[in-house]
Amino acid sequence: MPIASEPRTRSPPSSPELVLALSRDGRLVFAGRALRTFSFGYLSVVLALFLSERGLSAAQIGGVFTATLVEDAVLTTLLAAVADRVGRRRILILTAPFIAVAGVFLAVAHDPWVLMAAAVLGTLSPSGQEAGPFSPLEQAMLAEAVPAEARTRAYAWYNICGFLPAALGALGAGLWLHAVEARGGTPMEAYRGLLWLYAGGGLALTLLYTRLAPDRRSTSPPSPLGLHRSRGIVLELAALQSVDALAGGFIVQALLAYWFHLRFGVGPEVLGPLFFGTNLLSALSFLAAAPVGERIGLLNTMVLTHLPSNVLLLLVPLMPSFPLAAAALLARHLLSQMDVPTRQAYTMALVAPDERSAAAGFTTSARALAQSAAPVFSGFALARAASGVPFFLAGGLKIAYDLALYFRFRGVPLADPPPPR
Repeated sequence: MPIASEPRTRSPPSSPELVLALSRDGRLVFAGRALRTFSFGYLSVVLALFLSERGLSAAQIGGVFTATLVEDAVLTTLLAAVADRVGRRRILILTAPFIAVAGVFLAVAHDPWVLMAAAVLGTLSPSGQEAGPFSPLEQAMLAEAVPAEARTRAYAWYNICGFLPAALGALGAGLWLHAVEARGGTPMEAYRGLLWLYAGGGLALTLLYTRLAPDRRSTSPPSPLGLHRSRGIVLELAALQSVDALAGGFIVQALLAYWFHLRFGVGPEVLGPLFFGTNLLSALSFLAAAPVGERIGLLNTMVLTHLPSNVLLLLVPLMPSFPLAAAALLARHLLSQMDVPTRQAYTMALVAPDERSAAAGFTTSARALAQSAAPVFSGFALARAASGVPFFLAGGLKIAYDLALYFRFRGVPLADPPPPR
């Protein structure tokens, strides 16, 4: 496969230099990301258990989670489309309190319909990952908070600032539940304590966003989805990314754990260390993405690291023993996330500055909607989990995405490329 041409970049700053290169707003964006994902991380551990204790059935809980994902995707698209005209800072300040409102209503409400409304209309994350319009707007702000040659490295650390706090939040939830039970408390008391903490985190996030400097607003005429020159290319990029996100829905961690249990008979005492390893390698892949992207280009990094990771994914169900299957999965995770910071940096470079919020919002929403459709197929995948069907579906779709992305975008010029060396 020939290497797509992209401008070479100047020598990027090291990690300490990157911290110094960040503007004050850039540091606030990093802090907001960490605070928010820590809250999403611990709430995701207890949310389904809390709703079940409150009398919601498994079907209602699943419906709430799907509705939450769809609502978040639609809201993100609408707000990101007007963010560059209304002001990113203003939208962040107005939407952050919804985290607090959701926490309060869930903590005090008893009626199941009120609980479901609070879960859907509030900003919640059933998966422990990002939710709401925050990440797309922060990505657009971060693109202007660092030098152009440092964007990929900045996005790598931005993702680590979301990944690690979410993991710590999930760990903290387990420790909190154990501590409350040890002193004689009930699980409901523990859940409510975390919900009140979640509400407090929403208030703290709101205050943090008020410290952002007022941003310049676009004076361009209003346009559908907030895009003008780049509308067509962003729609194509979002469509391709939705295929990648749909494929990822077949191999979520819970499904992988179920497959390993069915195929090899391993339990949590073995799967826990395995998934700790996959998550650790995923975090390392964020950091590796920056130097690779600076050397061979953003699009090439997205494709040439994602392709072999998906070949490894196809090999997992073909392995005859658990150690070999686990090794293939670990090797896959060493490469699988390198496309995330490069994809974000590429999207920001692909569009004009006044389209960044809309482009990030639309691509993020397309991915979220595709992921929300995955549960429709999860029953089919689970019923055939031991046969490896989820791996073949996910790997095949992801390879098709990689090839289509490369051949469609290799000749597309970047609107704001990194400066030459």
